[in-house]
Amino acid sequence: MTHIDRPFDSSQSEHEWLEADGFGGFASGTVSTARTRRYHALLLTATHPPGGRMVLVNGIEAWLEADGKRYALSMQRYVPDLVYPDISSSLVGFDTQPWPTWRFQLEGDAVLIAEVFVAKATCETVLRWRVERGEPGGASGSTASDYTLHVRPLLSGRDYHALHHENPAFSFNADVDEARACVSWQPYGDVPVIHASSNGTYTHAPDWYRNFCYVRERERGLDFSEDLATPGVFTFPLANGEAWMILQANAPTDTTPAVERIKTLADAEHARRNAFASRLHRSADAYLVARDGGRTLLAGFPWFTDWGRDTFIAMRGLLLASGRLEAAEAILLEWANTLSEGMLPNRFPDYGSTPEYNAVDASLWFVVAVHEYLAAGQAGDTTRQRLQQAVEAILTGYSGGTRFGIRVDDDGLLRAGVPGVQLTWMDAKVGDWVVTPRIGKPVEVQALWINALRIAARWNAQWQDAAARASQAFHERFTDPVSGALFDNVDVDHVAGAIDRSIRPNQIFAVGGLPFPLLEGAAARAVVDQVETHLLTPLGLRTLAPSDPAYRGRYAGSPVERDGAYHQGTVWPWLVGPFVEAWLRVHQPDNGAKAQARTRFLAPLIEHLDHDGLDHICEVADGDAPHQPGGTPFQAWSLGELLRVKRMLANG
Repeated sequence: MTHIDRPFDSSQSEHEWLEADGFGGFASGTVSTARTRRYHALLLTATHPPGGRMVLVNGIEAWLEADGKRYALSMQRYVPDLVYPDISSSLVGFDTQPWPTWRFQLEGDAVLIAEVFVAKATCETVLRWRVERGEPGGASGSTASDYTLHVRPLLSGRDYHALHHENPAFSFNADVDEARACVSWQPYGDVPVIHASSNGTYTHAPDWYRNFCYVRERERGLDFSEDLATPGVFTFPLANGEAWMILQANAPTDTTPAVERIKTLADAEHARRNAFASRLHRSADAYLVARDGGRTLLAGFPWFTDWGRDTFIAMRGLLLASGRLEAAEAILLEWANTLSEGMLPNRFPDYGSTPEYNAVDASLWFVVAVHEYLAAGQAGDTTRQRLQQAVEAILTGYSGGTRFGIRVDDDGLLRAGVPGVQLTWMDAKVGDWVVTPRIGKPVEVQALWINALRIAARWNAQWQDAAARASQAFHERFTDPVSGALFDNVDVDHVAGAIDRSIRPNQIFAVGGLPFPLLEGAAARAVVDQVETHLLTPLGLRTLAPSDPAYRGRYAGSPVERDGAYHQGTVWPWLVGPFVEAWLRVHQPDNGAKAQARTRFLAPLIEHLDHDGLDHICEVADGDAPHQPGGTPFQAWSLGELLRVKRMLANG
């Protein structure tokens, strides 16, 4: 739970909340109510789940009136840096549970409660307001019947990556259905219809609100100003209690009048959230979405869709460690259907269905996820056979050779890479510049390859010799005689004997993070010690040691600057999972070690849940202290690995 006590702490004002609809759409914003990203919206829908996302209702302008006084309930920032109205003096509380809830101090002991939640069963965004008073005998003042609430929706109807500007093509036309207490708009002919049901009165009053300023976009070196259209005003006398509004895209599936559905929606959503085992499990549910009649996991909010690599890494914690085996099975079977030339896709585009097969490790992470799912022992014979066939197809494809030079080399290790293509998880690319090409035999790819061979050998002995051969070559070729740790890459650029001694976190996968460690004893300890000494931070592992000339300690600035730092020192929280597993393996894994790990490695991430992306873990952070979070504030594999670490460190 996140709570703000009076006086309002401005350092918390830009923390972000998320409400996902299960189809790729979502509502999100900040504690202060001011939008800081182009992605902040109350109604953002996926027209081709989970892609084709469009922003329909960006936000609202809301205020109360009583006895000639006006109380602002929303805050906007305009270019260049004008904040109006400023609600910081009246905003006295904020909670994320059971859903985003604000408390505004009015006169005397009166408090306005504002709530937002997405009803996952219907993909509707629900907004509610009510006035509460303190104990009997408290300060006198206006009664609830004296307050009138006014709400102006702010609309666009644009792609979620774009920005909107005043133009004559925008349609302010309103279709008022009094029987259903619903007002509908369609900003442009090719975007979904917006439906707003409420217990208020709608007055048509078209206008433009211009020059909103999105500071997070400005910090990212992107366009940051936007104009939004407002078709009219909803008015709610609060004499009868709660005011509410339901926002939905396209035709409502339930034609029951909204006034009869509002309590049912809230009760059902409250019960759904209470069914989760913990706050983390509830947050994990946000990433599980529909695709083509099946299921998948989104890599993060607000701008990622589903990525193969991220899906298979994230599901280990979000689903497998959380006991959601049916969802894991559906996702694995869905992805198995996308196999091509021994490869699984790494990314589906926002629009269209042609996937991108440009990762050497995504297919191998699939094998790991299959292994852990099958180990749970709940797969039926048909599912087990189908998944094992997919694993065999991957190993056969990689052994014989597939796209981008991926094939088994003469030493039994997996070689991969061609100029201009980023194949590993360190995949930043700007134009033709691949920041960390890692062509050759990257260390974590070998760990994944050997694990995949060992996994398949459990049911097919033909892979045993290949696993043994690759393991022997790994030990012979990757140990650095100077440090005792591991090279990051060998046969760099496919030049025999060329090595990359960069101190990166990828070597940790030879000790932790995968089912079968490749190193034990002193060799494993050398890897863990080097990673802990040079790369460990409270929020995860750096991607490059600060002593390296290529190190970049800040993830900030223009897209080129950020991508140049993405894997050149930037911290990634998801790497805490493999590190903690490796750390436990080289220390005595007793209760004392687990207790130490909980304090040193787990506690900072748990504390981070109350900052930035509330109830979630960020994508990246600065390599330099104080390790300012960056990237997406809500990242699937970051949260997934936190869940996996919590299970790892339980019972001790």
